[in-house]
Amino acid sequence: MRVSLLPEVELLLAAEGVGLFDATGGYRSDTPPPFWAFAWPGGLALARYLLDAPETVRGKRVVDLGTGSGVVAIAAALAGAGHVVAVDTDPQACAAALRNAAANGVALETAADMPPADVIVAGDVFYSPAVVGPVLKRLREAGAEVLVGDPGRGFLPERLFTEVAAYDVPVRRALEDEDVMRTTVWRLVTASASGPC
Repeated sequence: MRVSLLPEVELLLAAEGVGLFDATGGYRSDTPPPFWAFAWPGGLALARYLLDAPETVRGKRVVDLGTGSGVVAIAAALAGAGHVVAVDTDPQACAAALRNAAANGVALETAADMPPADVIVAGDVFYSPAVVGPVLKRLREAGAEVLVGDPGRGFLPERLFTEVAAYDVPVRRALEDEDVMRTTVWRLVTASASGPC
């Protein structure tokens, strides 16, 4: 299906009206939820930004951290990135990213760990406090440009970021309990400018 905000991208996703746990029979701690079966607002906004500002990734090594469906990785490839790696700890997310990349005629690799990159992108990953501290420290030390898309999940430390764009993203009511979420694309400021995490 075509997804909101990205008419140039087609993704294999869960059907409209399906929620995160509908297809799994409820939450089970031994199996990650199928985050990859949905296009989340942070990823959609970040993907739109990359397509609108292709110079951000053109010819560069790009890593999409927490890739899920692969929408941001696909946008980076469509925008002319030199090499794209979709990173996720869920093997099913990596498989979904590869399927979606093939559906859009772009190539990317998948990995469970983060390889070196010129640009690191992450859409909708600040849904837990455990993600923020260690990941931000690691990303800053890598020296890459870091861009994130976030619809206000609550765990994004805005003091470490500069806003670069914002979009009104149509979302599934079955996932978000609203129809549109204002979603911001942020750039991580340098370590020297941001101070400690």
